Amino acid sequence: MVRLPLSPVDLERGRRLGAVLRSARGTRSMLEVALEAGVSPETLRKVETGRIATPSFPTVAALAGVLGLSLDTVWAEVCAQPERSAVGAALAP
Repeated sequence: MVRLPLSPVDLERGRRLGAVLRSARGTRSMLEVALEAGVSPETLRKVETGRIATPSFPTVAALAGVLGLSLDTVWAEVCAQPERSAVGAALAP
């Protein structure tokens, strides 16, 4: 099976997902959140930095659950226009 390259839209969506999760993690350690969600700290780091732009649904659901986020909230933030997103506003220079 050949995997097609990700589009710029997919990559941007992945960066926004990472920002949402990183913001929700707050001061909690990456290790603590990753272990509680059942993912490796390396996976969490890659998702938060956008290196894994399209993580699996179970990974996103587990992280959202541990961070107290509804999937609706995550999806709304990820799909929002950067200037309209709360996370986007927080990251703007």
